[in-house]
Amino acid sequence: MSTRDVVVGADGRARCPWGASTPDYVEYHDTEWGRVLHGDRALFERITLESFQSGLSWLTILRKREAFRTAFAGFDPERVAGFGEEDRARLLADAGIVRNRAKIDAAIRNARAVLELDRPLDELLWSFAPPADGRTRPAAGADVPATTPESTAMAKELKRRGFVFVGPTTCYALMQATGMVDDHLEGCWRAAG
Repeated sequence: MSTRDVVVGADGRARCPWGASTPDYVEYHDTEWGRVLHGDRALFERITLESFQSGLSWLTILRKREAFRTAFAGFDPERVAGFGEEDRARLLADAGIVRNRAKIDAAIRNARAVLELDRPLDELLWSFAPPADGRTRPAAGADVPATTPESTAMAKELKRRGFVFVGPTTCYALMQATGMVDDHLEGCWRAAG
């Protein structure tokens, strides 16, 4: 088993380097990232948060996640789709979240796009997951791609269906975060399970 690029924490566990950098990342890496996630609301939350992360550190979003959940009605697509000007003003004034008008508008627009889908969001997103068998686990951070043909296809289809702020890089981050792909490095304790 290779341990190239993994970092051993104070608890003796080897982790992907980013997953050992702060207590918030340790918790997220160990309990969420790369684990299979299903459900329209849960996946809408992840799309929204990944979109807000664009151009920022994931740690910023992670630390504001509870405030995002409150501000965006628990990421209920139906409720978010109904947000109007008062809600936009409320969100732009909410210091607990990232106050970016374009990203706020994207979250509302994407909620509306979820409601217009002809099949569940879960089913649509997971249709782009590559087969797990035959995939080589990355040995080092440099082996982890920023995009893949699957993330590019997902982004294209989401855009065709009216979603915004969902480029191939954002879609690949979504795929990693929700277990559609497992990019825990060789030697990471989470790569074993």
